[in-house]
Amino acid sequence: MASGLENEFATLHEIVKAAKIRLNANIWDYLIGGTETETTLRRNRMALDSIAFKPRVLRDVSKIDPSSEILGKKIRLPVMLAPVGSLESFETGGGITVAKGAGAANVAMLISSVTTLKLEDIVKGGAGPKIYQLYVRGDDDWVADRVRQAMGAGYDAFCITVDTQVYSRRERDIAKRFVKSWRVAATGQDHQAAFSWENFKRVKDKFPDVKFMLKGIGTGEDADLACRLGVWAVYCSNHGGRQLDHGRGSAAVLPEVVDAVAGRAKVAVDGSFSRGSDIVKAVCLGADWVGLGRLYCYGLAAAGAAGIERVIELLEEEMKEVMGLLGVTSLKQLDKSYVSAAMPTNLPGVHSAFPLLNLEDKGY
Repeated sequence: MASGLENEFATLHEIVKAAKIRLNANIWDYLIGGTETETTLRRNRMALDSIAFKPRVLRDVSKIDPSSEILGKKIRLPVMLAPVGSLESFETGGGITVAKGAGAANVAMLISSVTTLKLEDIVKGGAGPKIYQLYVRGDDDWVADRVRQAMGAGYDAFCITVDTQVYSRRERDIAKRFVKSWRVAATGQDHQAAFSWENFKRVKDKFPDVKFMLKGIGTGEDADLACRLGVWAVYCSNHGGRQLDHGRGSAAVLPEVVDAVAGRAKVAVDGSFSRGSDIVKAVCLGADWVGLGRLYCYGLAAAGAAGIERVIELLEEEMKEVMGLLGVTSLKQLDKSYVSAAMPTNLPGVHSAFPLLNLEDKGY
């Protein structure tokens, strides 16, 4: 199955351009922005640009397979569509459209609890692995009830975000006096602030058969604690640079997390992953999957479900190119021997992975 957008969008930066044109200024800034100085956002990109490839040659790479698996299901790429709040702001179908796009592209998706849609409707939106992501807005019984609802609705795993104990100052929004409609009636932030390892253990103990993922792990120490409590997956993330300012780039943290996990759980990572080469780098460093946030939202805003599918098609092309030039034919062959530290060549930014994109040009 193909997106049908091969002629309209031949490169990823063309999708970014289309999204910019179609979104209003407030929603665009909400999508691309970070916290305060946006240092963590830039460090996400800098960390990826500080990794160079070490290619091997004279190997048969006539057949390259970038596929992976998650929850016992084969997926097209080692990719998850990360949880993004208020998807309806980018396209009216919101999570249902994303489910259709993920299903057509055959990648996994995490659906944010910040949605106006019913859990069952999103699950029915498209085939493919689905994980429900939760912001804690109640006590342990409330969290347990959300676990029951999600698993009863047909989700394959349950993710709790753990890096939003304090809601950050996103100055692109504040400076424009943009009040996000989905936060006006938001309550229960005090429960997220109080949520601890003990709370998580109590909830997890109630559901021994549920696969739990913790999203927002930023140190090896916390990755180890998560594994000691028996999580299915550790998600290395700094919320796309939208929570703690002056944090480390996710790709720089990833090796520390992988070492701490030591095979006891799966590892996911996100944070400015924008090209097929970025995904290959993450796999080299030990990640099982890469979360895409802003990138798939560009596809969603540009062309709905087909736009998401086109993003995955282009990433697949880029991954196959990189893998072939590295001298590998499957993800299992990748390891740290294929990468090394290097000086970045570009000033980092939310769109620095797209050097041909100039959003200041007329019409962008």
